[in-house]
Amino acid sequence: MFSNFSDRVLKTFDGLLSRGVLTENDVNSAMREIRVALLEADVPLNIAKDFVEKVKKKAVGEKLLKSVKPGDLVVKIVHDTLVELLSFNLKDEDFDLLLNKSPSIILMVGLQGSGKTTTAAKLANLLKLKKKKVLLSSLDISRPAAIEQLNQLSQGISVDYMDNNPNRKVSELIEKTMEQAKALSTDVVIFDTAGRTNIDEALLNELRSIFRLTKPTETLLVTDAMIGQESINVAKAFSEYVDITGVVLTRVDGDAKGGVALSMSSTTGKPIKFLGVGEKVEQIEVFSAKRIAGRILDMGDIVGMVEKAEQEFDEKEAEVMANKLAKGNFDLEDFKKQIYQMQKLGGIKGILSMLPGVRKAKKALENSNLEDKTFLRMCAIISSMTRKEKKNPKIINGSRKKRIANGSGVDIQDVNRLLKQFKNMQIMMKKMNKHGMSGLEKMMGNNFNSSSLESIYSNLKR
Repeated sequence: MFSNFSDRVLKTFDGLLSRGVLTENDVNSAMREIRVALLEADVPLNIAKDFVEKVKKKAVGEKLLKSVKPGDLVVKIVHDTLVELLSFNLKDEDFDLLLNKSPSIILMVGLQGSGKTTTAAKLANLLKLKKKKVLLSSLDISRPAAIEQLNQLSQGISVDYMDNNPNRKVSELIEKTMEQAKALSTDVVIFDTAGRTNIDEALLNELRSIFRLTKPTETLLVTDAMIGQESINVAKAFSEYVDITGVVLTRVDGDAKGGVALSMSSTTGKPIKFLGVGEKVEQIEVFSAKRIAGRILDMGDIVGMVEKAEQEFDEKEAEVMANKLAKGNFDLEDFKKQIYQMQKLGGIKGILSMLPGVRKAKKALENSNLEDKTFLRMCAIISSMTRKEKKNPKIINGSRKKRIANGSGVDIQDVNRLLKQFKNMQIMMKKMNKHGMSGLEKMMGNNFNSSSLESIYSNLKR
């Protein structure tokens, strides 16, 4: 998301950062480029113009002229203004889920095909990780398949659900759900509602009735980022019938423009609370204006990566692995586990998107056509080995390599390459254990930059 906008803005910054002194004309020229970038990202003209004027007002003046690094100052001003645009004067608590009673009620609304049902399960899984007891209930009696879909997703994440009868009235399903929530001592009830292919009065009147019956603490509008500014029109239409407390943008991984995220809050006055970043149930992110602004300007999102790692990894298993890595005695099975853990964090591209200052490395990755399947192929090679071979790769001779290559569907050269990469990693870990972090820094020097990353990717590809 935001890749097109981000590339254009950062290209503009490259010109500013290379200059020791900035004139008002330099800033005006850069602001024109940023306005074009916003418009190309599908941000409405009035918002783009307002954004640029705010930046110019802060950037042009005596403070800029006296700044030691004027280019860096402009970047900071743009970052802070982006945060304002993404949050639009909303308070921090507006972006958090309001769970102030037991059970708290979350009502999911939106058009058909926007991802409501999947998002309901994603949200339930997220709350479950926070030790909340959740009950899912589908009120979509017009589409029985929706009830079954939610039930299957609930089973997949081991969350309680209502096996609702589509032949019953919605009011009866709500009453029955609340009775079950009380019996189970549920913390949060999530109601999934029916969607339509377009906004119609019947749908909105039905939602108004459900809203009055459920009295939700949160009413989340789920909308597809891929439909662009139409999402804002959808939000406005739903807001006239129910009190929307927040927005969930889905399919943001497929939206290179990102204009709807940039302008949703400022246009509707509603906070974006979550981003759907993939189809899997764990692929949902808590929205943070500061982190998103940081990603757009290549400042990274280390906090987001840490939070994701905490959700995905078992603490005890991670400690055992850390001890093995520190001693340099990890085997190929451990190596494979590390690859799978990287996949859980979103693969190479997902990890790089959260690291600061690696825009050129990301471009190198794109240009090299290296995909995460490269690492899955490495896992396939390891899976074709015996337990002894994984524990002690030194015993892998020519005939064993041939068997492993045939078993994993690769060439013998691929097996050789994997064994060499594994050996290099063992050597590096042993040096770290012997000399500590200072030894690692000395070993790597200042060479671990985008060009070294590109070299690593090229070696993996070959």
